[in-house]
Amino acid sequence: MKKTVIALFIGGALAAPAAWAQNSTATLEQRMLLLEQRLQAAETRAQNAEKEIRQLKQAGPAPQAAPAVAVVSATPAAETQNNRAAPSLKLSGFGDLKFYGDVEFNMDAESRKGALIGDRDNDNEKWDINGRILLGFDGYRTLDNGHFAGFTAQPLADMTGSMNLDDAAFFFGRENDWKIKIGRFEAFDMFPLNQDTFIQHSGDTANDLYDDGHGYIYMMKEARGRSDSGGNFLVSKQLDNWYFEVNTLVENGSSLFVDGNYHGRKLTNDKNVVYVRPVISWTQDALSLSAAMESNLVNNAYGYYNQQGSWVDQSKRNGYGAVLTWNGLKNDPDNGVVLNLNTAYLDASGEKDFSAGVNALWKRFELGYIYAHNKIEQFDQRALAECDDGCWITDTGTYDIHTLHASYQIPNIMDMQNFNIYLGTYWSWLNEKGGDEGSQDRYGARVRFKYFF
Repeated sequence: MKKTVIALFIGGALAAPAAWAQNSTATLEQRMLLLEQRLQAAETRAQNAEKEIRQLKQAGPAPQAAPAVAVVSATPAAETQNNRAAPSLKLSGFGDLKFYGDVEFNMDAESRKGALIGDRDNDNEKWDINGRILLGFDGYRTLDNGHFAGFTAQPLADMTGSMNLDDAAFFFGRENDWKIKIGRFEAFDMFPLNQDTFIQHSGDTANDLYDDGHGYIYMMKEARGRSDSGGNFLVSKQLDNWYFEVNTLVENGSSLFVDGNYHGRKLTNDKNVVYVRPVISWTQDALSLSAAMESNLVNNAYGYYNQQGSWVDQSKRNGYGAVLTWNGLKNDPDNGVVLNLNTAYLDASGEKDFSAGVNALWKRFELGYIYAHNKIEQFDQRALAECDDGCWITDTGTYDIHTLHASYQIPNIMDMQNFNIYLGTYWSWLNEKGGDEGSQDRYGARVRFKYFF
């Protein structure tokens, strides 16, 4: 038994070196094969790299990517205070791009022209729901030296199914110094009405349109801009407490008058008018004083042919205005008072108009009064047959228009500081001095839903 164990031990010891030699030989061959494969792969990668370098040299240098730009919210700061922070996104391009919106819908009730009380036999009451949604896009770029350039575009979608446009302008200049602006926009407001939720004045006269036969509230707005038939070019300068502005408006001058009718005559437009409107304003703390004038520089721009066939120019229009404003909200946002005193005078072909107004805002309640004096020096009564029953001015003479207006803001609907409701009302009446007829009246009320985003 012992001999057998010793024999097995000796046999195993003799076989071990042979097995170790065989395993070492196999491992060395595998390593040589692996090294050869790695050399072949490295050669292939080198060839591919040389090929890509040749292609890049033929294509030229790659364009550099534009820097990413942050888009900031354009919602007014007062409307977003204490709300959650607006989301931001990144865009490529130059400068800042702002996107914002203004939702405004109204529920109106007002009397027809010349009527105070409606009945079933006559349609003297007007009920209406109207409004629009404004989408704003503003681009702005500024340099370290204070130079800037930008644009604004504000398409409007109204509930009648049509698309309109509020502002569309390009501007450039130097911060707190000078500025040039061109496009469609409104220049300096020389007859501010404060929180003017609903004001129709007398008849169906609008703030900046003359509806023949219904009087006129002149407000220094004929050359202010945002015209449907022309554009603005404005140059402004800021110098300490002083602000200077010259606005130029080129448009179809007869578009000021509804349907082109003025003093009972149909106007013929011969060429565009060129209005120039300089403004000077001084501001110190809450007080500001402003004065301006506007004048059409083009003679014989529009007019009519008389019975003898001669041309009669009607395009002379020179206006003057001044406004005093006290804005107590600057120092006291909770209890401050905003007060406006406005006055304006128009010297036009066949007509002289004077307007004066006062309005005040305190704790979201606004109250105002406007007085207008129209002196009609020319009127063609042959056009009376074409005028509806609502025409109040049917001859030469002197007419006074009185308008009372009020509004109240209900803020933070559903605890949203960018969602408010406004309640507005007005009462307007017209008197003819020396006339036999009594005053002609109009009134109305409105509920406005206002939402910013």
